[in-house]
Formats: sequence, structure tokens, C-alpha cells
Amino acid sequence: MPMFKSIKNDMKEVQATTFEAYKASGAIMAMLDGGVPAPGSLADALDKMSAQYEGGVVALRNICEKHHPGNSPKGSKPAAPHIKLSGNAEVNEYGWLHIGLSALLPNCRFQAPTYLTDTITRLLDELEGRGATLPRFGRAMLVIDEHCDISSRMVYDQDNKSWKAIPNALKNRVIMDDDQFSLGIALISTRSRDTACHIYLLPQDDVNDFFYIRAESPHLLFT
Repeated sequence: MPMFKSIKNDMKEVQATTFEAYKASGAIMAMLDGGVPAPGSLADALDKMSAQYEGGVVALRNICEKHHPGNSPKGSKPAAPHIKLSGNAEVNEYGWLHIGLSALLPNCRFQAPTYLTDTITRLLDELEGRGATLPRFGRAMLVIDEHCDISSRMVYDQDNKSWKAIPNALKNRVIMDDDQFSLGIALISTRSRDTACHIYLLPQDDVNDFFYIRAESPHLLFT
């Protein structure tokens, strides 16, 4: 009975979140029915709706794992198949952390998307669950390399991409801090028919080695 009550309460939370997302989508429809929206108002409404749906997805993820058969009362995370669809994480032969996402960075006008931060966190959880030891860097370089082509890119300008979600997910776990003297950041792109986002975290002393390998033998950067 306590478990049933817990699930019921959790589902009420999901319903409340999805209802807010539904209302946000309704507001957009009302805006469109009223004619051409004012400049920027449609984008603002879409951002609000996206944030609502992302919050609902993360809440539902946690509820699914909390009530997954075989989980401990604390709700430890099982190996989830959807993680493999989202991407993968590894520590390569150089001791650098590599996270590969199967999608490009979304637009982020106001705040880092919860879904992206949550996905990176879960990929790291899965990596540790496979017995790997995560590196820990005091002074690190974060390289975000989007693989795409002109026709497949989603966000044209680097300053409009939601890269800030990435150091937020790594802070206090594989990097001690993300201040300007502790963490360097490089946003780069690779022309490719495949669409993906490759994230690397390495010691700042290895930056020259990284870009040399990227230029000469990029396939060595990930498995």
C-alpha cells in the first residue's frame, strides 16, 4: 500500500508538470490564432514550453527508475536502454573523458536545458556502473566538437548554443570548479555527414596533444 500511494503521488506530479506544458502549448496556439505574433514573443513562448516539457521528461525519468523492479528503496539507477540512444561516455587511452551525444546542442536563449544536464549525468553514472573510474581534473580544458554539415546544423551561432549545461553537469564531479582559471572552453565544429556532439575533458597541459591528434588522427580520440 505505501508503494501504491507513492506511485500515485508521483503520477500526480507528472500530470501537473505535463498540464503546465499543455497550457504553454495552448498559449502558443492562441497567439497564432490571433495573427502574426510580435517579434520575439513566439520564440519566448516556445522556450517556455520547451522548459516545461524538459522538466516533465526528467521528472518522469526519475519516477520510472524509482519504481523500477529490483531497485533499492533509495532508488538507485539501473542500466537504462535509453542511455544508449542518448549517447555514451568513456575514459579514453589518454585518460581524457569523452562523452558522445547523438544529437547537436539545442538552442539556449535563457537557461541551460535540464534534459541535457540530466543526460550527461546519467551517462557518467552508467560509466561508473561499468566499473570505470572517472578522472578528476584541477585545471582542465573542455572541448565541445559538433559534427554536422550545413544542411544538418541546428543552431548557427556558437553563442546561442546550450553549452553551459555541460560544465554544470561536470562540476564537482570530474572538475573541481568551472571558473575561468580552472576551466578553459573551446567550441569547435567538424564538417561531417554524421550528426553528433563530442565532448572532451582533459588536463590543460594536454591541449596541444589533443589538437595535434585531432588534426592528424581524429579517429584516435574516441572508440
